Amino acid sequence: MGQHGDKAREALLDAAEELFARHGIDAVSNRRIAEHAGTANHSAVAYHFGGRDELVRTLITRHAEDTNRRRAALAAGLDDDAALPDVLACLILPWVEHLGSLPVPSWRARFVHQIRTTPSMQEVLANASVPNALTEELNRRVQAAGGSMDPSTQYGRSWILGNMVLSVCSEYEARVQDGVESTNWTGVGYFLIDACAGMLAAPATHPGNFIRSPSPVSLL
Repeated sequence: MGQHGDKAREALLDAAEELFARHGIDAVSNRRIAEHAGTANHSAVAYHFGGRDELVRTLITRHAEDTNRRRAALAAGLDDDAALPDVLACLILPWVEHLGSLPVPSWRARFVHQIRTTPSMQEVLANASVPNALTEELNRRVQAAGGSMDPSTQYGRSWILGNMVLSVCSEYEARVQDGVESTNWTGVGYFLIDACAGMLAAPATHPGNFIRSPSPVSLL
């Protein structure tokens, strides 16, 4: 595809990410995306991506290379006996710092929050997720840090933490856009690392048997 086609694809991706973040996935039509991207071709999504699902899949994986690069660089300095906060940093900081590298306003965190919470997109999300050996190893080390904690309790806490990180980043992204907060994504990242480490290390007073399968601290 030529340079003009590449620019048209990027404009559609930018438009879709913003509209999905602001209004929700199911509330935005392909025609509205095309119009917001500045094209009169209302079939532009189908032309450039083959359809809506492929557009969404492309958006999901759009920034994975940058996040994976940051994660690999951080994990390269991790000792075998690294403490829980250091392991969590390898999972959380690359995502948060990537958000901080985006121009303001950015829509990434809010888009990911929408895609993770829209029932109609769960199959698309599952099909777009590519296994990553480093992320899997980091999650294994986080789980191992739980020691003798009941697995279901650990799964439940990881489930809460994944949602917490995403929700905090989504709201902070909006607050930066509105001028309520100055941009300090690194500070947000370390705050989340401490909060996650505290929850994972806290004693359990009752078996947490409401979740029975692993729910890693995973971000897009």
